[in-house]
Amino acid sequence: MGQKTHPFGFRVGITEAHKSRWYAPKALYGELLVEDFKIRRFLYSRLNSTPPYAAVSDLQIERTREELKIIVRTGRPGLVIGPKGAEVDRLTEQLQFMTGRKVSLSIVEVKNPDIEAQLISDGVAEQLKKRASFRRIVKMRCEAAMQNGAKGVRILISGRLGGAEMSRKLDTRLGALPLSTLQAHIDYGFTESQTTYGVIGVKVWIFKGMFTEESTHEIESTAAGAKPRARGRR
Repeated sequence: MGQKTHPFGFRVGITEAHKSRWYAPKALYGELLVEDFKIRRFLYSRLNSTPPYAAVSDLQIERTREELKIIVRTGRPGLVIGPKGAEVDRLTEQLQFMTGRKVSLSIVEVKNPDIEAQLISDGVAEQLKKRASFRRIVKMRCEAAMQNGAKGVRILISGRLGGAEMSRKLDTRLGALPLSTLQAHIDYGFTESQTTYGVIGVKVWIFKGMFTEESTHEIESTAAGAKPRARGRR
């Protein structure tokens, strides 16, 4: 039997930082957890599934007693901000109405979208909807990631590929992918492509190097444990 572990969950609290950072008493915890889920679902559907297609790769949520801070990592910050900040203001108002709290949105640009696993999986899923050749899409995406600095990449698509009667898998790998090494920075993304002949799952793993070799994320945050860190030697 395969013993499969989520690459992010495996490292969270060790080298990776939590994506929601707040404390709450037992009575409030469930309510805030559901609120986090609704915020993520709203922002992903608003920014990724419908125009302006802002290529959001990650959302991080921080809470204090007074404020709810949402950090949006996107490949197209101009589309999230909008002309003169109009889009950000509109989103902030909608989130304040939805949560009943003071909300602040922080937009962070993804400097290299070609090696962001979530953006790659979203792009592959979008092209599969348009009935493009699945083998060509996957090969091109893998090669583009390697050319843009990835040390290893794996893309797995499964379902009724090409509209075939029976579902199958296409697994493409390039470079190294040390999934069991906690020190390795493995970025993982998953998207479902809703095609006319069924759902096709797209999973992407990107190996970006060891945490000791690379700089910490470009996220400006004062919260404790907000940035990934290398494990100390013992």
